[in-house]
Formats: sequence, C-alpha cells, structure tokens
Amino acid sequence: MSVITSEINTPPARKGADPNQVERALIDASARLPVLTLYTSAVFWLLVQTLLGVIVAFKVNWPGFLADCSWLTYGRIFPLQNNLMLYGWASLAGIGTALWALARLCRVELPRPTLLLCGIGFWNFALLAGTLAILSGNGRGFQYLDFPGYVFGMLFVAYILVAAWGVILFVNRRPGHIYISTWYFIAALFWFPWLIGGANTLIGVANQGVFDAVVAAWFAQNMLSLWLTALGLGAIYYFIPKVVGRPIHSYYFASVGFWTFAIFTVWTGVQRLTGGPVPAWMVTVSVGATILMLIPVAMVSANYFLTMRGSFNLVYHSPTLRFVFYGAIAFTIANLVQLIGSFRTIGIKTQWSWFAVGQDHLFAYAFFTMVMFGAMYYIIPRLTGCEWLSSTFIKLHFWGSAYGFGMGVVMLLAAGFSQGSMQATVHQMDPTNPQADFLLSVFATLPFMRGFSLAQLLVSLGQAIFAVHFLLMLLRLGRPSGLKPTLFAPIQEGIKS
Repeated sequence: MSVITSEINTPPARKGADPNQVERALIDASARLPVLTLYTSAVFWLLVQTLLGVIVAFKVNWPGFLADCSWLTYGRIFPLQNNLMLYGWASLAGIGTALWALARLCRVELPRPTLLLCGIGFWNFALLAGTLAILSGNGRGFQYLDFPGYVFGMLFVAYILVAAWGVILFVNRRPGHIYISTWYFIAALFWFPWLIGGANTLIGVANQGVFDAVVAAWFAQNMLSLWLTALGLGAIYYFIPKVVGRPIHSYYFASVGFWTFAIFTVWTGVQRLTGGPVPAWMVTVSVGATILMLIPVAMVSANYFLTMRGSFNLVYHSPTLRFVFYGAIAFTIANLVQLIGSFRTIGIKTQWSWFAVGQDHLFAYAFFTMVMFGAMYYIIPRLTGCEWLSSTFIKLHFWGSAYGFGMGVVMLLAAGFSQGSMQATVHQMDPTNPQADFLLSVFATLPFMRGFSLAQLLVSLGQAIFAVHFLLMLLRLGRPSGLKPTLFAPIQEGIKS
C-alpha cells in the first residue's frame, strides 16, 4: 500500500512508537511555526496578486475600467502582480517547502525556529514597501526588478535571515545518502542571492540602455527557470517517490539532469532579446543553451514518468500527487514552448507579444504554483495535526486552478501568435506606418484576451476556496488527526499502488 495511507501523524510521546515516526514528529514540531508563517504569508500575497490579475485581465479588454485611479493603472498593477507573484507567493511558498523538506531529508530539527520569524516579518515589510512604491509610480520598469533598489536591499537581508537555516540543516545533516531533492533545494538557496545581488548591482551601473536590457532579460529568465524551477524540481523529486512509495527510478538520470540544468539554464536569458540591438553572439549562445536544455528536461521527465510507472492510478486518489504531476507535465511543456519561442524566425515575431507572458505563466503558475499546492496539501496536515476538512474543496481548487492556468496559457500563447503575425503582415504591406501594426494587432488579440479573463476568474475561484480551506487548517478545524488522509477517492484494498 502506498504511503498515501500509511504515514499518519503520531504524537512523539506515544509509548512504543516507531523511532522514525517519533523523529519525524519532532522535526515537524520544530518546523511548525516558521513554515506555517511562511505559508500564511505566501497565501496572503497569492490572494493579492490574484486580485490584481483579475483587474489586469479586465483592463486588457476594457481599458476604461478603474481608469480614474492613477494607482490602479495597467502600467502599475501589471508589474506589481508579477513581482508579488515572484517575491510574495512563489518565493515564500518555495522557501517554506524547502526548509521543511530539508529538515526531513537531513533528519535534523530546525534550530531556534522563532528567529526565523524576524526574517519572515522583514520580508513581508519589504513587500509592503515595494507595493506602495510601484502603486505610487516609483517602479523601475524592468521585469521582476520593478521594486526600487532599497526594497531589494531589504529583501536580500530578509532572505539571508531566512535561508541561512537551510544551510544550517544541510551542514548538520545526519551521515548518509544526499538525496537529489537536497541538491536542488540547496542550489536554489544559493542561486537566489546571486541573481538578485548581481542584477541589482549591474542595473544602472553603465547607464546604457542595451546593457541594462541584457541584464534584465538574463535576470527575468533565470528567476523563473533557475530559482523557481530548482525549488519546483526539488519538490517533484521529493513528493512523487514519497506518495507512490518507491525510490526515484534512476539516480543517474537525476544526477545528469541536475548538472546539465545548473550549467545550461543560466545562459538562456538573452534569447528574450532576439532581433534586438544586442550582439548577435549573445542571442546565439542563449538559443544554443535553450536547445541544450532538452537534456535536463528529458532526464527529469523520464525520471518522474518511470518512477510513477504502474502507479498512475494514484493520481485519481492523492491530492498531492495530482497537483505535483500536473506541475511536472507543465514543466516539460514549458521548456518545449520556450525552445520553440527561442528560434529566431518565431521569436522575432512573438517576443514583444502576449506569447512571452504565456511562457512566463507556464513556468510560474502551471508548473511551479501547482507543485507548491501539492506540497502544501502534504505538509500542512503534518504541521497542524489535523487532516484537510473537505475533499470537495480540494477538487474545486484543483479544477479551478488546472482549467484556469491551462486555459490562460493557451489564450496568451494564441494571442501572442496572432499579435506577432498581424504585426509582421501589416508591416510588410505598409512599412511607413508602424502605428497601424500595433493597433491592428491589439484588435486581433481581443477574442483571446476575453478567454484569458474567463481563465482568471476560474483561477480566482480556486484560490479563494484554497485560502478558506487553508484558514480552517490553521484554526485546526479540519478532520481529526489519526484518520486516513483526505483523498479525492478512497483506495480500495487490493489495488496495486
């Protein structure tokens, strides 16, 4: 029988309890306060950025919506939504998952967990300061670097206060095998300060638009495909084997996938500037690295499919596995779409269109966010001591998110192709009137953007249900601990799992 039904929270004081169970209970107790605080903060910013996403979707279709309020203009709320998604929801949820998983994998209790709360509080204060800065018109205008420099300084300090505990756990780990999830989590913890430190140091130093554009493109791509992807893959490698109850299929695949991912990903950012006023060799190297990313993508994809071989039926039962598996498939698709978009003949038409936004949504939402939801459905019962209250709530959350993210990405990619093709066609017909290119391409995207607005409403419904369910768990109003986990459907005895 799978660990879906076998791992139940056991009080550490229970006489005769399994020593491994007792150890897990002690580790969970040490991580309870900081991880739940990270998750609570993440869910709050998730709701804020989801609300902003709905406003953005309506503004795209009806530009006059909230047009009288300067703080809610499209040029402010769209970058704010992106930054709150990355630094609010995604980073906080990813760090919380990484710290809990590292504590379990290293078999070490989280030392002095209350000190982590200072860093988390400072992180949230920095996000609040950045939100007010962008809404008041003081953003910097670079993707994922819209917060003023002083806000990133605050985030950097807060991150050190939080991420240091991950390194402490790794340094003090029990002797034994280092799991592939640990590799990804520890690497991610080092990559984040390198990315934001390097980008914020270089932006504006040379006072050259082209140089700043290259740095910004490199940073934006790597925050998604290096920082978030490393956290997401670490979670995939942890939860798929955990739920199906068998080790990862191939450690060789995992090792090759990790090292090729670490080597090639960092070079992929400049392909965002195909056709721009940058040295051609930069774009060529970036496109080449994007093609070589097929190696780690193939290794990772083969590994999780082969690990689940014979256990795909568990996706029907386990909330954790269903969310994580959806995200794992989205990871493969996201990299293939990125590869297609990097080709010059396609990228030169789509890079300044909704297609680029669709690519980012694939990584940030369809892949990473779904994996984090799956992780939270597994971790939170072990921290709160109760099971999720309603499988119906989880189903509504999954289908709202799955259909919403999927439909939203399809609409954005289709809008991007339509927009780029229209601009190219009109420009060939009348190269002396660039304004006509833009206006006609905007009208061509309207049907797709209305579909995107509907997708945002579905996502909002799913996130609202999840937030209510999460609040009930924090208040310990779920099903009593010791019962079977909350599954989509009960597992019948005799089913191979």
